[in-house]
Amino acid sequence: MKKREVFEMTKRYDDLSAVFLNGSLKRSSEPSHTQRLMDVSKAIMEANGVTTQTLRLADLDIAPGVYPDMTDHGWDRDDWPEVQEKVMAADILVLGTPIWLGDKSSICTRAIERLYGYSGTLNDAGQYAYYGRVGGCIVTGNEDGIKHCAMNILYSLQHLGYVIPPQSDAGWIGEAGPGPSYGDDGIGIGNDFTQRNTTFMTWNLMHLARMLKDAGGIPAHGNQRIAWDAGERFDHPNPEYR
Repeated sequence: MKKREVFEMTKRYDDLSAVFLNGSLKRSSEPSHTQRLMDVSKAIMEANGVTTQTLRLADLDIAPGVYPDMTDHGWDRDDWPEVQEKVMAADILVLGTPIWLGDKSSICTRAIERLYGYSGTLNDAGQYAYYGRVGGCIVTGNEDGIKHCAMNILYSLQHLGYVIPPQSDAGWIGEAGPGPSYGDDGIGIGNDFTQRNTTFMTWNLMHLARMLKDAGGIPAHGNQRIAWDAGERFDHPNPEYR
């Protein structure tokens, strides 16, 4: 039996979970082209036992800021702490965004800022809290900018501590200028490039999440904030930091 066939038969994903954050500017009362493409990834995960949840961020009252709970900083209401709780419970995070003016949406930007507000929290091993989780992104629009948006989003996630697998972005853009978006009258659904990349992204997220879960996360050596603060400098070559 081929090695690939053994892997497919022995690996399981039904103990993994994923949260999809849709940064569309539309509330759930309106169809979201970004959601349609995110649903492709979501369906693949669910077919393999992954528990998924999708949040349409425009439905929520998410205060601007870079703190875990902005009601502690003068805001009357902030739904982000509930979102953060779901993010921390998930092995996989997928951020979705439309393209506006060549960039990710303002709501997606706000989500990244709020994720950043939690990045100083440490896990039980003394690492930053997002360690051991994987991240990816879905981008849609009808102007250029998929790679630009993905570059920004994936950099942000890895900077916070997420592990980014290969080819962990997927997207679809229509003809430049006003026109149909993903899913309108079947537009893009038959696009082999988009469907292939979305499939590869999804499986790579699941594969890496599986590997990390089986390994107990990222090894806790040389990357522990509490150890660094306590004076352990992990064989640093500069005597000043030993």
